[in-house]
Amino acid sequence: MSKSKTRVTTKDAIALLKADHQKMRALLGELEKTTGKATARREELLEEIERELKIHTTVEEQIFYPAFRTAVEKKDDRKLYFEALEEHHVVDTVLPEIKSTERNSEPFAAKAKVLKDLVEHHAEEEETEMFPRARKLLGREKLQDLGEEIASARVSLTNGVLTKLVELVRSSA
Repeated sequence: MSKSKTRVTTKDAIALLKADHQKMRALLGELEKTTGKATARREELLEEIERELKIHTTVEEQIFYPAFRTAVEKKDDRKLYFEALEEHHVVDTVLPEIKSTERNSEPFAAKAKVLKDLVEHHAEEEETEMFPRARKLLGREKLQDLGEEIASARVSLTNGVLTKLVELVRSSA
């Protein structure tokens, strides 16, 4: 199959990242709605959220953000880049705290709400500020190329995460 035919079916980078945002909003919304009695469900959701966040932030930081940073010329655009990286850092700081909190506690619910707010703010900022700038600066073809890279990286990262989980299960058996 020719590369041009592949491109027709491949979403561009922004579409893929927005789809991740939608999935994350749904997962975090579901986590926020759980009660202290649903400790097993909270655990499942937290594991899925962590896995999805790690994959998403990795593809952004290794593929999308560098392309954006290379294309930007204005100080305000560079500011978007650095803010996005810092927002990822804050999420990376909050996530271990949530993981170390009792699933049936009020602090867990509060930390889950803060994580949800952080992620939603970050996604909103990307979708309303960074992505429109990226569309103008990078163009359709580059965004298609980046989409292909992101899709491929997601598969590799997902397989890597699953391999690690299998190894953990086997080592604890």
